[in-house]
Amino acid sequence: MKRFTVRGTNEAFTCLHCGTEVTPLANGSVRNHCPACLWSRHVDENPGDRAADCGGALQPVRAESHPKKGWIIIHRCTECGMERRNKAALDDPHQPDAYDVLIDLTVHPEVPA
Repeated sequence: MKRFTVRGTNEAFTCLHCGTEVTPLANGSVRNHCPACLWSRHVDENPGDRAADCGGALQPVRAESHPKKGWIIIHRCTECGMERRNKAALDDPHQPDAYDVLIDLTVHPEVPA
């Protein structure tokens, strides 16, 4: 398994799915999804590198609780089908992830097409 250090940019963005103005994470980590709807965009090969050419929408399809990492959101690209696991940012003091949306993904996961 490849290990890497996050060296990407922690920048603000506008969610292409719901239009929310998303602020950078307060802890300096790279925010990779909208805290309101949990959708993302396929722009990274490795977290924060912005090296992916796809650019498709990453739909949150399910969520899992991990004993050490906390909540994990599983995204699937609507263009290429790639799946990626992303840590939820429930502890961000400015824009925490929507807990109700996260819990809904555990109760009603999306079925692959």
